[in-house]
Amino acid sequence: MKKILITGCSTGFGFEAAKYLAEKGHQVYATMRNTNTSNAEAAKTLKDFAEAKHVNIEVLEIDVTSDDSIAKAMKNIPTVDVLINNAGRGFSGAVEGFTSEECLAQLDLNVIGNIRMAKAVLPGMRAQKSGLIIQLSSIAGRLAVPGLGIYHASKWAVESLSESMRLELGPLGIDVAIVQPGPFSTNFIPGLVLAKDEEVAKAYQHVDEFSAGFSANMQAAYADENAPTDPMIVVKTFENLIDAPAGKRPLRTIAGMDFGVQAINDAMEPFRIAVLESFQVTDWDGVKA
Repeated sequence: MKKILITGCSTGFGFEAAKYLAEKGHQVYATMRNTNTSNAEAAKTLKDFAEAKHVNIEVLEIDVTSDDSIAKAMKNIPTVDVLINNAGRGFSGAVEGFTSEECLAQLDLNVIGNIRMAKAVLPGMRAQKSGLIIQLSSIAGRLAVPGLGIYHASKWAVESLSESMRLELGPLGIDVAIVQPGPFSTNFIPGLVLAKDEEVAKAYQHVDEFSAGFSANMQAAYADENAPTDPMIVVKTFENLIDAPAGKRPLRTIAGMDFGVQAINDAMEPFRIAVLESFQVTDWDGVKA
């Protein structure tokens, strides 16, 4: 049994992972914002599931954009073996249409939120000389399309952040692994935050048309029972990384439709390794068996 802390458990991957990993015998700390208000139903559903199935799920409130919220919750969480940095959201629209504050909010949630959570669990992991941090990136962290520039910026940042953390933490016995989901039938697309500057948006009708077409194509994919869009694909990717022995966890794992990102990963990996060799830090690349 491992002690697993998951952020963003009100919906989607986090919600399903909390249930699935608990049923696999793990102690799960399922965290989310607003457990007594907007996410009260999700919190209750997880608690009821745990009681009915006799599994270990503790639902706690964490807003990853708040240091105080994280510090308060961590008082009730012991040292964990696994952190799944799942909380996040996407902003959609032409880059010019977002205010500076909106751009900062996207980065605060998707990037700084990951750092806050890592800082919360790492002292315990360093003390026990073991641990795993799973960073939820996206295929959007390796490619770019119109209308998702702010979101892409956040996920490209998660990619580089995670690479550096893997090198820093490997020698300490702590693994960092990136999961890159493609589009999945969660509430991600319906939950996109849209740029509010309507005047600017008028100049970017071509971007709106592209986004509408992309959304329609994704809805069609979700309706295709043969398309790999079941969120459980991502959940089982989490499980495989958790169950993998030290020294056997890959840096990047794609889950679902990859839109050519696997080819990008494969092409870039030799260059990444060459850089590590040139700086003589190859041995720091993940926990060694």
